[in-house]
Amino acid sequence: MKLPIYLYGHPVLRKVSEPVPQDYPEPQKLIDDMFETMYFSEGVGLAAPQIGKNIRMVVIDGSALEKDFPECADSKMCIINPELEVLDGEKIARGEGCLSLPGLSEEVKRVEHIRLKWLDRDWQEHEQEFTGFLSRIIQHEFDHLEGKVYMDHVSAARRLMDKSKLNNIVTGRTRCDYPVRYAPRKK
Repeated sequence: MKLPIYLYGHPVLRKVSEPVPQDYPEPQKLIDDMFETMYFSEGVGLAAPQIGKNIRMVVIDGSALEKDFPECADSKMCIINPELEVLDGEKIARGEGCLSLPGLSEEVKRVEHIRLKWLDRDWQEHEQEFTGFLSRIIQHEFDHLEGKVYMDHVSAARRLMDKSKLNNIVTGRTRCDYPVRYAPRKK
């Protein structure tokens, strides 16, 4: 089932997510729905807060980017309760967009070498190092679990330049080709 994506300005995107308990109701259905939502929205990653659930769950599939970023080949995975460690290396600026911030993209500096510990959809433990653009996708989605969006990594001057676009998202004047939930209206 395609789920609505919560857009910038919605309070759910600013909450730190809770660990997913093993007795979470219907986790496999949620994971499948998240993948369906991500693919329908033409994204390469989707975090549970983006569908209104403050749990530490992410789905990723960067395979569509493998021509430009070979490290993204065969990258389909479900990440539950991740622990991320940023490893050494210089920060590299690359363009990022987000399903919760439609119509925007900005250069974001990130280290492109990380170590990740996580549980997969079968509750099996994994630990692996990731590099390049796949590392960036993982960091971007991990930020959502921490109540952050990529615009938090952009300079104040750039955010000011995007202010009208951000305001249009917050006030519901941005249209998308996928189901969305806007921020609640202030009374």
